[in-house]
Amino acid sequence: MDLIDGFGMDTITMAGSLESKLAAMKAAGFAQVMLSARDLVGHPGGVQAAVACVKASGLRTTGFQVLRDFEGLSGHLHDYKVEIAKAMLQMCEALDCRVLLACSSTSRHATQDPDLIAGDLRKLAMLALPLGIRIAYEGLSWGRTINEFTSAWDVILRADCPNLGLGLDSFHVFAAKTPLDAIDTLEPERIFLVQLSDFMWNETPTFEERMTTARTFRVFPGEGVHSDALADLVLRLHRQGYRGDYSFEVFNDDYQQLPLPMVAQRARRSALWLSEDVLHRPRPLPVGLRPAMPRAG
Repeated sequence: MDLIDGFGMDTITMAGSLESKLAAMKAAGFAQVMLSARDLVGHPGGVQAAVACVKASGLRTTGFQVLRDFEGLSGHLHDYKVEIAKAMLQMCEALDCRVLLACSSTSRHATQDPDLIAGDLRKLAMLALPLGIRIAYEGLSWGRTINEFTSAWDVILRADCPNLGLGLDSFHVFAAKTPLDAIDTLEPERIFLVQLSDFMWNETPTFEERMTTARTFRVFPGEGVHSDALADLVLRLHRQGYRGDYSFEVFNDDYQQLPLPMVAQRARRSALWLSEDVLHRPRPLPVGLRPAMPRAG
């Protein structure tokens, strides 16, 4: 099956072993995968076996997730989170992955001072820099202080580090009802990751409802009630100059009870809709029908 350029799946969408998830994604035509730390530490053979499994699959790692509640802490809490971050960066490096996702803090122990938040993000980016890893910072729609991509972008600019950029998740954009016009203010080279999903209702008025929906009932792009807005978001990013990866961040309890090939095919339909109907990319020809490359000389 032909590869789907620019789109990947997240392992959290599927049940089963890491090996079976990777095989289903590849069979559906995906060339990349978004991995979780749990994929590595929960593997029966340990972290090294999990890393070997990913590399043997031939799938490129879109990103590694997720560092939570890092910024804004002090004293022993800050020291604790620094050690967690170092461990996650080591696993990210072992995968030859170049993007670590960090989500905005939900902790009541964290400061709400944007300059202090930016300082901690700068520290995280400096820890990642020698490893060649970029930090994609995402504003959770239930974050204590940073709960929209606009406020996440503000502290990223304050931190002013070349390997610190934005992680943009469509669920949080729609849940928080952030105006899509704000995408036009972003610098495309500072958007390090875009995660896409939809859901089945228009309103998530409370943080609790947002969390429940986000963690149990997202659906693939085109399957929910925000299809038009999602297409608009992707087109705005494209016009702005974004040419990076799109990953399907779909937490769904129902999909966890379906055969892996069935879930992967749903993801494939979404990727083709976005690629062909929204972005109007040409579908690649089957391998046997592609023109031969001219020989050198």
